[in-house]
Amino acid sequence: MSDTIHQQVAGLLPAMIQRRRDFHKHAESGWTEFRTASLVARRMQDLGYTLTMGKDAVSKEDMMGAPGEEALKAYQARALSQGADREMLARMDGGLTGFLAELTFAAPGPRFALRCDMDALEGQETDDPAHRPNREGFRSINDGAMHACGHDGHMAIALAAAEVLAGMKDELKGSIRFIFQPAEEGVRGAAPMVAAGCCRDVDLIAGLHIGFQAEKKGDLVCGTRGFLATTKWDVHITGKSAHAGAAPQEGRNALLAACTATLNLHAIPRHGGGATRITVGKMSGGQGRNAIPPNAFMALETRGVTSELDEYMTTEAGRIIKAAAEMWGCGFTITVMGGTKSGESSPEMVGTVAEIARTIPAYTNIMEMKDFGASEDYSHMMTVVQRNGGLGTYIQAGTNRTAGHHNDHFDFDEEDLAPAAELLVRLVREYLKQ
Repeated sequence: MSDTIHQQVAGLLPAMIQRRRDFHKHAESGWTEFRTASLVARRMQDLGYTLTMGKDAVSKEDMMGAPGEEALKAYQARALSQGADREMLARMDGGLTGFLAELTFAAPGPRFALRCDMDALEGQETDDPAHRPNREGFRSINDGAMHACGHDGHMAIALAAAEVLAGMKDELKGSIRFIFQPAEEGVRGAAPMVAAGCCRDVDLIAGLHIGFQAEKKGDLVCGTRGFLATTKWDVHITGKSAHAGAAPQEGRNALLAACTATLNLHAIPRHGGGATRITVGKMSGGQGRNAIPPNAFMALETRGVTSELDEYMTTEAGRIIKAAAEMWGCGFTITVMGGTKSGESSPEMVGTVAEIARTIPAYTNIMEMKDFGASEDYSHMMTVVQRNGGLGTYIQAGTNRTAGHHNDHFDFDEEDLAPAAELLVRLVREYLKQ
């Protein structure tokens, strides 16, 4: 059976590369993955999977950082013009681009979930002629969106794994659920899908990322710990404009309130319980040099090695923003734009991944566990499954990259898609074989 799986996946590599390049060329950022999701959904349905879409897959009330309705309609229209599946597209109104695809096998058994992220980053891909997507004609044609983190590859891997598993329907037990998640960047998509029930009755869950700490071809990280819990805020401070020369006393300086908040946010005491982070990544405000600034904006994030530590940071941050606004006589609003929990892979599942990886010749440097040191939306799903008594892990599959993740020159070795798909198929088979 193992040789058969290897041959089947290897035979799908050309299709994986073609799909990856198609997704790359039509990159769509968080909550706008209309074309991407519609084509993936169509393929999964054609393979025999049952789809759960729309409000049954994504809780509209829990969506964070989504574009406005008019912008979403424009993105939906663009997707249609670029070849989206019309029937599937109609089921994604309002940015509900996440969906589930499930296949029930021949005998009763556990439910295994595989998470696959679909979104591109908000950024412009390089026009450097030496960049392979430019040379070979699959550079992103959508301004302001680029697959610079490998999610295009993740979808190609998931579709190949789904096809092989569909052909094993009579040999397996239980069911396989693919969770196709939008808006991973900015950690915005997992919570609305969890709220809608994507992890309900899931016994086992796995996520996979190409690259990152698996820095080169042959590397494999079987499990991950040290996911940082994080919260993303947009803060709007409202003051009062006034003539800066004739009547400055009549104004309420929102920009100074934002500056006061920024300085003091970065002075929040560290915590004895573990590492924490805070960053004000963007600040803007005011209207002109001769007017007291009546408005200011801050984009910030907190992080902690545990969800409790992130909550400590957000509590302190909220207190400081309130005090800074009151100090300058201003009002403020805080909008949550994203967030996810901390987490750690289940050791038992990590060991199983390592055993399977040793049977795949492509993986020559197998590492059982690595500290992540960053945030990943998947950790929210994994934590929910584990709290319900299940097992989960996050795998990092090695590849040679042309640049680091989130860089406008990012690209990877497409030959590494096949062993990653093979690993997922074998992992599911190990837990669901009769």
